Amino acid sequence: MKKIFILVAGLFLAGAANAQSPIRFGIKGGLNLPNIIKEDGNNNFSTKVNPGFNVGVTLDINLIEGIAFTPEVLYSQKGYKLTSGFGEFTQTTNFIDVPILASIKLGSAFNVVVGPQVSFLMSTTNKYENGFGSTQQKFVEDDSDRFKKSLVGGVIGFRYDVNSNVDIHGRYALDFQKNNENGSSYTPEYRNQVFSVGLGYKF
Repeated sequence: MKKIFILVAGLFLAGAANAQSPIRFGIKGGLNLPNIIKEDGNNNFSTKVNPGFNVGVTLDINLIEGIAFTPEVLYSQKGYKLTSGFGEFTQTTNFIDVPILASIKLGSAFNVVVGPQVSFLMSTTNKYENGFGSTQQKFVEDDSDRFKKSLVGGVIGFRYDVNSNVDIHGRYALDFQKNNENGSSYTPEYRNQVFSVGLGYKF
């Protein structure tokens, strides 16, 4: 994973070095509304949204008029909730997301963003609750081989520039890869999907 983070840092620096227009750094954060798309494994259950958050840094590099290269590094919470006759199960997964996006201006303030994303699993927390109490289990990325440690996905969304510094944005992100190869009753086979909204600030 260290090599991947070095690669990401190099991507940011290379973009900055090759840019022909001003470069703007920024910060962003917002609300995640994640759920999962079940695959062919053990999937005889229904799920609902497990709200979380995202926060991170951005880099805007203008390429040509109306198009910018906008890579980001985000800490992002994902997961799902499941209710059964035995109680409620909540899984929260913590990722470092690296969206490599293009921003296309469609008006004076409205932009469409689209591009691939690589997600790196940091930890997983499973919580079980019933009428008698609750228990919680936490799995750190290096301690569990039940989940893939990195996943490739895609992002599409919009950004509305309130002014030259502040923006409002919304997105949908979907993993193209499954969380593991073979689902089980303990680790069902699924792909993450996340709707998110938030605010950004550029310096």
